[in-house]
Formats: sequence, structure tokens, C-alpha cells
Amino acid sequence: MFISMYSNVKPEELNIEPLSLSDKTIHSPLTIEDKEATKAKQDAAANEVEDVFTLKTEYADNQVDLIMSIFDAIEETNEEAEELFTSKTKEWEKLSEEDRDDPPKVLTATEKLQILKSKLPSDLTAQISDSVFTALLTATHDQLSRAEDAVITAVNAIMKTRIPATEVENAKDKVVDNLRYTSLDTSLREAIQVMARFAVIQNEYYDVKATEEKRQLAIEAVEPIKILQGQIIVQEGHLIDRDIYRQLQLVGLLNDDIPIQPFIGLMMIICLMIMAIVYHFQNELIPTDRHSNIYLLLFSIIFTITIVLMKVISLFQQIDYSEIGYVVPVAMGALLIKLLINERVAIISSMIFAVCGSIIFNEGVTGTLNFSVGIYYLFACLAGVLFLSKNNRRGKILQAGLFVALINIVILLSIMLLKNGNYSSLDFGSSIIMAVLAGVVASVLTIGLLPFFEAGFGILSTMKLIELSNPNHPLLRKILTEAPGTYHHSVMVANLSESACEAIGANGLLARVSSYYHDIGKTKRPHFFIENQMNIDNPHDKIAPQLSKTIIVAHATDGAETLRKYKMPKEIVDIAEQHHGTTLLKYFYHKAKQQSERDILESDFRYAGPKAQTKEAAVIGIADSVEAAVRSLSNPTPQKIESLVNSIIADRLQDGQFDECHITLKELDIVAKTLCESLNGIFHSRIEYPAESTKQKVKEA
Repeated sequence: MFISMYSNVKPEELNIEPLSLSDKTIHSPLTIEDKEATKAKQDAAANEVEDVFTLKTEYADNQVDLIMSIFDAIEETNEEAEELFTSKTKEWEKLSEEDRDDPPKVLTATEKLQILKSKLPSDLTAQISDSVFTALLTATHDQLSRAEDAVITAVNAIMKTRIPATEVENAKDKVVDNLRYTSLDTSLREAIQVMARFAVIQNEYYDVKATEEKRQLAIEAVEPIKILQGQIIVQEGHLIDRDIYRQLQLVGLLNDDIPIQPFIGLMMIICLMIMAIVYHFQNELIPTDRHSNIYLLLFSIIFTITIVLMKVISLFQQIDYSEIGYVVPVAMGALLIKLLINERVAIISSMIFAVCGSIIFNEGVTGTLNFSVGIYYLFACLAGVLFLSKNNRRGKILQAGLFVALINIVILLSIMLLKNGNYSSLDFGSSIIMAVLAGVVASVLTIGLLPFFEAGFGILSTMKLIELSNPNHPLLRKILTEAPGTYHHSVMVANLSESACEAIGANGLLARVSSYYHDIGKTKRPHFFIENQMNIDNPHDKIAPQLSKTIIVAHATDGAETLRKYKMPKEIVDIAEQHHGTTLLKYFYHKAKQQSERDILESDFRYAGPKAQTKEAAVIGIADSVEAAVRSLSNPTPQKIESLVNSIIADRLQDGQFDECHITLKELDIVAKTLCESLNGIFHSRIEYPAESTKQKVKEA
């Protein structure tokens, strides 16, 4: 499995140069983030983010407060000048006329200006000319109040709007225009215009933190750029530019070091599938009549043939038809495993074939899974396994192949329709042809390979059993012609043992066919067995009991030798040898004891064995004894039959004849009931016709 899928997971190695033309279409073997492209996209997204400017709304209040403070200082200056004039006047009036000088004068504008400057910050007075303050100081209280209101209103209106650095001069000009039509004297209007111009400042500033946060959000909103597995990096014949070359390096197609991760993943999934197989072989879900290693080797060969078939056909994907995987007769492996091992292992194998096929037919993209092929293989295998029944003739296998072909067509058309592709009638036609070929070829290969596996491993398949049950088989004809009583007895035992085995879950077909041959040894001396003694004396009456014992016991070993000579399957040979186990020939044993004065050993009158090793051998031994015993009953009734069957089984159980097989007491009870039902059907009571009276009436007529 690892070897077959190695090339499908091994990363592709390319020997190309940048700025050259690609000689083939190159796909990405994995999914990986292109960090460089992602970083470039993030940088572009960050650069597209506009700078964030914050409006300082408090600046409007600050500037209004500044203007109010200036006007308050002017008011204070005027009040102080008035108070100073008043106090000087009062002091002058208190003086005598001789001491009086010139009367006090009101402070001049220059003097008021000096007082005002002392109240205002030096940087402010440096920026506003003295003429502005002089005009304000010389205004009346009413004019000054109206001027203050006009400046505050105009400045506040302008400062509430965004004033970036580039718009400061425009804002200043605008506030001047707003005050141009104020109903004040020209000098006072010009003064408040200057003051308003001074008060308007920039109130929108670049916010570093907000801008960075916005850029970070833009970066985080960028989805990582990924190169997806199976994505075409460069088309055949296209130029490999530096960016494409970088992508090829990124996905590891230009690396000399082969990554180990794909192989670890492949080994993990292979180990998982092998564990499922090992579990089924260790838990005795395979036939228990042979050593499990035989079936393990058989399974390995079938599995290997199927996987190799997949791999060989996958090589033809190079013909530029990637759907070639649909023609693989993968159902062959599942059918062979079902016929030669069992159904459960076949179902597990179907799942494994589906997984392997999805890797092997990965459409030239290393490391990917072709789920379409996997689903197709799974349904094809399951269709074949579930279609086959227990009794499978060659015609049934061909029917299974046709059924697989039908399921293949349905699944393949379903996949094509699900993909919603633009398919032509040629595409649909070729798909149907491949589906039919896959099913039919699978059944043909199954029929062709089955005899080789049966002969090479000595496997007794259902088909082989059916062939051996043919009455025209040389051994069956030998029994019929040389020992017809034995043949009839064998047929009766076959009917009894088959129904009993099927009732306990054993192989009923094996029991039937083995019953046909179990007494083949009697053909060597047929007249020494009572069922063949028609109109002749019993030869045992003329010979010693020891010799009779030897002749009777020999039929088991003679039968086994005859079956081996004809190369019959081991299971049938074993049943012929084991069906009597080591039971005692009671009749001849007691006869010998009566005729001999010396002690007779019981062991000398027992069959050589071995004891029954399988359920089928045990059931056939019981049915053999029961059929012979019931035949000897003069008037068999259901009560007599039941009593006889139970006594025979109890006698064998007490004698230890079932010690070496896995049959349980519950199964023995089921066998007893089944045998009674079958025998009651055979030996049912019939109406006695009055033969003599009928003849008399005929004569009289």
C-alpha cells in the first residue's frame, strides 16, 4: 500500500529557472499561506486608510474665554482710570486755592494702554497692535459691549467648524468678513476684526493613536492569502516570473529536501486500515475451520492484485484523461474476498479500496484526495458484496457484475450531475462505457481467478461446494451404482444435517455436500453394510465380531483415503474421517463379549477417530446415527423419534464425542429439535388403503 501510494503523496520536485517558460501545468501540492502577498495586501490596506484628524471642540471655548478676558481687562482698565481720575479730583478739591495746581485730567489713551498691557500676557500684547487696544479703550461702554458680543459670536461660529492647518487663513478671512457689516465705528470695527482674526486658530489636529488603530483594523480585516492545494500556480507555456517562482519555492516544489510530513500522514492512514484488517482476523470473523494465516495470505494476495491493478491503470492518466480511474474493476477484489473469506472482511476491504483509490487517482495533484473515485469504488464494491448470496453459482457472479455495472452508471452520472459541469454527450457516453466495463470485467476476473485460489489454497468456496454436489460427480455415481442403499442414506443425512447446521449458524451447504461423501468408504465392501443388503444374507453372521468391527470401522479411514485420492477438499475429507469420532460399535462389542471367554477391551471396538473437530462434523455424526436408528423403527411416531434423537445426542455427549469442537449445549438442543422436525416430516403417518377389498370390488365389476 505504501509503495503504491508513495508517488501520489511525494511532493513534486521541479528543476526550473525564473523567467523561463513552464513545460507543464503546475499545481500546488499543499495549502499554505503566502505571507509575503498577505503582507503586501495588508500594507496596501493600511495605506488606503486616511489620516484621522480630531476636532478640538474645547478650543472654541478657550478662544471665546480669551476674548472675554481681553474685554474684561479693558473694562477694568476703564474703571480704574475713572476711579483714579475721581480720587485725584477729590484730593484736588480738598486743597486750598493757593495750593491748587491745574485741575486733574482724565487718563490719556496711552496711559490706559500701559495699564491694560500690565493686565494682559506679554505674548498676547505682542501679537495685537496697540492701535487695536487703543480703539477699544476709547470706545464707550455701550460700544464696547456690542463689540464684545459681535467678536464672541463670530469667533465661536467659526471655531465650531473644522479648521485644519491649511484652512486657518481662510477661516480668519471668513471671520473678518462676518464682522465687516457690524454697526460700529470704523476704527472699532477694524479693531474687533483684528481681534477676531487673532482669536481664530487651528482646531483640527492629526490623531496618531486613532490613525494607528484604524490602520490596524484595516490590516486585521485582510484575509490571509493562501495557495490552495491543487491550485494552478502556472499554466503550461506561461512565463515563470519572479512572483510565480517565489510561490513555487513557498510550496516546496523547488526545495531539494523532501518533507517527511506527507509520508507520515500516509503511514498513519495505512496503519489505521491495517488495524481494521488485523482486528477482524484476530476476532475469528474468518472461517474457523482453517488456520487464519492461510486466509491472511489469501487476503494479502487478492488485496495486492487489486491495488496493483489500480496503480497500473493510474499510470495511464498521462494520456490527459484524468477520469481513467472509473474503468478499474475494483469490485473484483471485494467479490473474491466475499467468496473465499467472508462478507464482513469484504466490506472492510471495500472501504480500504475506496481510500486507496482516492489517493492513487488524485488527478496528478500530489497529496490530494479524489473523492469522486473513492465514492465510486465504495459503492461498486458494496454492490457486488451485497448482491452475492450464500449459494453463488458462476451465473450469479456474472449477475453480480452486471449489477455492479448498473450501480457504477448511477453513481458516475450522479457525480457528474453534482459537479454541475458542462458535459457533452461524448463525456456521458464514455462514462457509461467505463462503468459497464468495470462491472463486467470485475465479474469475469473473479470467475477466472477463483479456481486458481481454490486450488492453490485448498479453499472450499460456495461455488466449489455446488459443483461437488452435482450428481454426475464420479464419486457420487460410484456410490449410487455400487452402494445404492448408502447413497439413499447419504441423501437423507444430507437433508437432516443441512437444516440442523443452518439452525445453529454453521455451514449448511458444507454439511450437505460432506454428507453425500461421508460414507464413500462403504463402496469398498458395500455388502457388509445393512442398507446395501438386499435379498442377501448378512455376511457378518458368518465372521467373527472382531473382523466385522475391522470392516465396519475401516469405512471411515477408507473413505478419507478415497477422497484424498480424488483430491477432494480437506473439509470434506475431515468430515468423512471424523463423523463417527471414537464411538463404540456396541453391537459387535457385546457380541464379542458373549462369544469370548476372555476379557474384551472396549477400546478395541471403537472407531479410530479423530473426534469431531467442527460443528458440521458433529452434526453429520448425529444425523448419521439418527437416520439409521429411525429407519430401524417399525412404527416411528413423533414421541419415539424425539426420544431416540435425544438419547443418541446424550449418549454421544456423555461419551465425550463433542469435546474437541465448539458446539454448545444450547446448539445441541437446537440440533435435536431441528432433526425431530425434519424426521417427522419424512416419517409422517399415512392412510392405509384397504387393498384386498378394493381388489374384490374390481373382480366383481
